[in-house]
Amino acid sequence: MSSAKQNDMRKIIVPTFMTMDGVLQAPGAPEEDRSNGFQWGGWQFAYWDEQMNSVLSKTFSTPFDLLLGRRTYEIFAAHWPYQNDAIAEIFNRINKYVVATTPVDLSWKNSVLISKDVVNELKKLKQQAGPDLLVHGSSRLVQTLMSNHLIDVLHTWIFPITLGQGKKLFREGTQAQQWKLTDSVVSTTGAIIASYVPDGEVKGGALYRIK
Repeated sequence: MSSAKQNDMRKIIVPTFMTMDGVLQAPGAPEEDRSNGFQWGGWQFAYWDEQMNSVLSKTFSTPFDLLLGRRTYEIFAAHWPYQNDAIAEIFNRINKYVVATTPVDLSWKNSVLISKDVVNELKKLKQQAGPDLLVHGSSRLVQTLMSNHLIDVLHTWIFPITLGQGKKLFREGTQAQQWKLTDSVVSTTGAIIASYVPDGEVKGGALYRIK
């Protein structure tokens, strides 16, 4: 079981790998997600460096539970229980909350299903004692989180590549809001890792007069 934070609401933290044109589909491997004929799986591979490993290690350095969509959960459940490294030790030990409205095998240890009234259940989960909730992949779940203003920290890993097709982070229906930059790093390969927190409603204005 995971260590609990005391007297603090759990945050939902979303690190997302994306291209310059916003595609987040299948960054890790060719067979990760070929839906809709996607042919560019594994596009992040050529850009990974030690600086990224350092940032990822920092993300994993504080207690967290996983919050995953069904497809990402199934990919993880087919891989991490059979690994024997530091990340596997963490992932196999902590709680895994999986949002799924279709049947899913929950045999991976410490897995908990969220299948009904998802938005309210996630709000309740955030209010419970426990570590922050870290989202990986899970593009459909991320859309739900964004449209309901449930993301507390957004880490965008923007890779210097455009694909022109694939599932995107920001789609029609994304809620209007401002974000505040809290940290940024540029990798040796040109990827930009930027961290944001919500910063209220959009504030408009005029940079110039229209006669």
